[in-house]
Amino acid sequence: MYQVYLRSFADGNGDGIGDLSGLLARLPYIAALGVDAIWLNPWYPSPMADGGYDVADYRDIHPMFGTLAQARELVHRAHAMGIRVLIDIVPNHCSLEHPWFREALRGGPGGAARERFLFRPGRGVNGAEPPNDWQSRFGGAAWTRITEPDGTPGEWYLHLFDSSQPDWNWHHPKVQEEFEDILRFWFDLGVDGFRIDVADKLVKHPDLPDLAQWSHDDHPFSDRDEVHDIYRRWRQIADSYPGARTFVGEIWTPSVERLARYLRGDELHSAFDFSLLASPWDEAKMRQTIEEALAAHEAVGAAPTWVLSNHDVVRAVTRYGIGDGSMLRLSAASTRKGRVDLALGTRRARAIALLALALPGSAYVYQGEELGLSEVLDLPEDRREDPIFFRTGGDQLGRDGCRVPLPWSGEEEPFGFSEVDVSPWLPQPKEWGRLTVEAQERDPASMLNLYRRALHCRRDQRAEWGEEVRWLATPPGVLGFLRGDAFASLTNFSSEPVELPAHPQVLLLSEERAGSDLPPDATAWVTVT
Repeated sequence: MYQVYLRSFADGNGDGIGDLSGLLARLPYIAALGVDAIWLNPWYPSPMADGGYDVADYRDIHPMFGTLAQARELVHRAHAMGIRVLIDIVPNHCSLEHPWFREALRGGPGGAARERFLFRPGRGVNGAEPPNDWQSRFGGAAWTRITEPDGTPGEWYLHLFDSSQPDWNWHHPKVQEEFEDILRFWFDLGVDGFRIDVADKLVKHPDLPDLAQWSHDDHPFSDRDEVHDIYRRWRQIADSYPGARTFVGEIWTPSVERLARYLRGDELHSAFDFSLLASPWDEAKMRQTIEEALAAHEAVGAAPTWVLSNHDVVRAVTRYGIGDGSMLRLSAASTRKGRVDLALGTRRARAIALLALALPGSAYVYQGEELGLSEVLDLPEDRREDPIFFRTGGDQLGRDGCRVPLPWSGEEEPFGFSEVDVSPWLPQPKEWGRLTVEAQERDPASMLNLYRRALHCRRDQRAEWGEEVRWLATPPGVLGFLRGDAFASLTNFSSEPVELPAHPQVLLLSEERAGSDLPPDATAWVTVT
């Protein structure tokens, strides 16, 4: 699967913002990668307070991205190329501009319209304190107080994310019916499935208790048992359509066993497994991560869905060049330009990409990972847009740095992102001139060509590889496993070269080697018979 962050993929109308016409023009590039499907981040009408995850209308396309007619054309042309189309659905929260929330504000306390959201009176003197101790994932309290229609200080509404994103009340039948109808709208248009944003957080305990009162095993707003009933109904809708319609959940749970519960046969088809993304650059820990994920998925008869990067996390090249590779948040205080060892980060990003693509299950590639792009750390403050940056007073840099528009060609901004000389919505680094698609297509050893070879090899051979992983006896610091009878993947996590086992053929190597050695921070795909 290839993740398209539409705003930063390709600009077709020359306004510096990616759009559907740009994506349509670049579909052949995606097809050439050798992927089976694309997933698009939200394309709905939105004030864009959180990159489109504040949805004002779930049944239309934001005008800056294009039209519903272009969305239909995208689905049609992608299908003609053998590419399926998944889109984002955002069921935990909407926008302040959503008609139902505007109606709730007009309706006053106790009105039926407010029951679709989570309005509560405040605590303390005159209700001046938030209803509970919940904190926003983006920083600060998870509650915002409104002014009532008569001008008096009023109730508070819950927003687990930004204050521009009021949470829905999933105990309300009208909310459930609305989203079921939204699914049907897009299935009828032809999309093949949905990525479900923060899929584990829809249902809240009806009493909205203080978080301090509850254990992690019975969380008041995360991974509650009631959420599974929602996805059983959604699965019935998907199964009622011809062809293969699919759901993938963005789910953060304390264990892979809890994650696997969403993948039972009558619920979601898949869910992102972030364990590789969170695992440090260490052979033993990486093996443990993979073993636990495979076992948990096997227990419910589901395949893992591996993720190394996306629009919410620091890009892999930077993660592996700034620390041990595990997921991190960049703070303004700790980040210093020049700290990142990009050469080391690139080597490890190439190696981990081959390791992940050698595993059974699905794999997602975030746009720009195939180019080896790094996190842009020095964006000017006046160009940043992520609410995390503003809600933390600039302490957390947020996610803008992994969302910078792609470089396609040329030696200076906009690097072919726009066909005209216009500044993209986020500025691109000057050094990206050597990382453009055009430049990498000329270099046989580039990250782009490594991904192309790996994805095509995976597609051609995955039926022969089978689903079983058998671990190889390897030297310390080396992780090796077999798939099927003829394929092996070996990754050298150590700081010294190691000799590859006897093999008839090297299918792919993430780094050049001397003799029969596997270099440090490198992965080899080899045949063994």
